[in-house]
Amino acid sequence: MIEDKNQQKTQLSDLGEFGLIDHLTKNFKINHKSTIKSIGDDAAVLDFKDKKIVVTTDLLVEGVHFDLSYMPLKHLGYKSVIVNLSDIFAMNAKATQITVSIAVSNRFPLEALEDLYAGIETAAKIYNIDVVGGDTTSSTTGLLISVTAIGEVENNNEVYREGAKPSDLLVVTGDLGAAYMGLQVLEREKEVYKVNPNSQPDLEAYSYIIERQLKPEARKDIIKLLKDLDVKPSSMIDISDGLSSEIIHLCKHSKVGCDLYEEKIPLDPQVISTCEEFNIDSTTVALNGGEDYELLFTISQDDYSKIKANPNFTVIGYMKEAQAGMHLVTRADTKIPIKAQGWKNFNA
Repeated sequence: MIEDKNQQKTQLSDLGEFGLIDHLTKNFKINHKSTIKSIGDDAAVLDFKDKKIVVTTDLLVEGVHFDLSYMPLKHLGYKSVIVNLSDIFAMNAKATQITVSIAVSNRFPLEALEDLYAGIETAAKIYNIDVVGGDTTSSTTGLLISVTAIGEVENNNEVYREGAKPSDLLVVTGDLGAAYMGLQVLEREKEVYKVNPNSQPDLEAYSYIIERQLKPEARKDIIKLLKDLDVKPSSMIDISDGLSSEIIHLCKHSKVGCDLYEEKIPLDPQVISTCEEFNIDSTTVALNGGEDYELLFTISQDDYSKIKANPNFTVIGYMKEAQAGMHLVTRADTKIPIKAQGWKNFNA
């Protein structure tokens, strides 16, 4: 598709802050009884009665968390919601509301923000959440997006990072490493474009891994599935910074050790083939890639029969006494200490 270079652009100064808020949020609908007051007052009012409330927030910064040279704004809006909902689901909770705040420079016209909010609106519809507030301000450094997600969970159904016990099984949903490899393909094509702006990349062979990077999904389905199977995890976390980092979090919070089996780590065939193309070890990618937004959790061995035949789950290890440490058991049956080498903020 050829981009129309003559599209009309509306300056944000033409609307003003409150006009901009009204314009961008006019299509958000209210779906939950717990939303008493939404956008338009000094604060949202929520009523959760006898349930526990869970709250999480994430900040996405242009040039640090996303690159607009290959990240469409609609996809960015969608992803900014998903990364927060994933944290809610990792608490075994139901997501109900979000607030969205942006800081934006004057290089962005109204139409660009409409695309961003179209992605937010799409995520809100698909995941059935209410957008109940936020803030807009100016920026001198590009685009910043902050989303806060709110959820609810029945008393005694919440799941924390702590709670895993020795002999518990370590389980992961979906497959790992795809988002990272999708990023590698996009970064490679960006460099090709710099050399030859007329080049048209053929990305058909990478469709799955690119979608996992640009338009990830949070595992809302898993929370319902676990409930239907009558399985309550003993601990749980979402995989945003890489499998190794998340395993370390579970072990440290639960005061246990772990054996992770390399041969059990679920990998999509497109991840394996792309790793071979880039000459990257697929296990390293799965351990340290991040942004998969799958759920990693532990269950009692007594619950194994309830999940063993389900294609959404893969048992990848088991928990041990803390003094046993945290190890990757390789295909050659050697043990390597697990180290966190995934995403780290504030790296020089």
